Amino acid sequence: MRVIAGTARSLPLKTPAGMDTRPTTDRIKETLFNMLQPYLPGAVFLDLYSGSGGIGIEALSRGAGHAYFVENNRNAIACITENLQFTKFTDRATVLRQDVLGALPGIHEKEVDVIFMDPPYHSEYEKQVLRMLRGLPYVTEHTLIVTEAALETDFSYVKELGFVVEKEKRYKTNKHVFCKIF
Repeated sequence: MRVIAGTARSLPLKTPAGMDTRPTTDRIKETLFNMLQPYLPGAVFLDLYSGSGGIGIEALSRGAGHAYFVENNRNAIACITENLQFTKFTDRATVLRQDVLGALPGIHEKEVDVIFMDPPYHSEYEKQVLRMLRGLPYVTEHTLIVTEAALETDFSYVKELGFVVEKEKRYKTNKHVFCKIF
């Protein structure tokens, strides 16, 4: 796995050992960031269920001003920290070793531009996170929320939570769902 573009382009990233994380492939990451690029210059970016930190690091490499990495797994946190040091983004990153639902209320930003989450598939954590995000002051009508999920994951409930699905990008094995508050 590597950084695709930006100031850290082509730098290799480490991934945690084992099967607890699913690093996003370079091809999917490139497609995702082609869609996210307009939101990134100077952005505050949240990478929830961070794994190796590859998504947040890509955002920093492409111009995000600051990224939060939220991850509960000890090995993944070590990997994120090492990747941030190697790419020299430590000064623009906050790493939170805690559960996502516990971490979100402790983030004190005026506005977050992009929230990316890649929870374990078939867990319905995305529903819990969206429910919590709806009530947080830094999530505004300008905040883009992107969820990586299994192809069969149903997002028909988001309207009840006050969100609208703006776009859905399907791949062979998963999809990205782009939501905003309406």
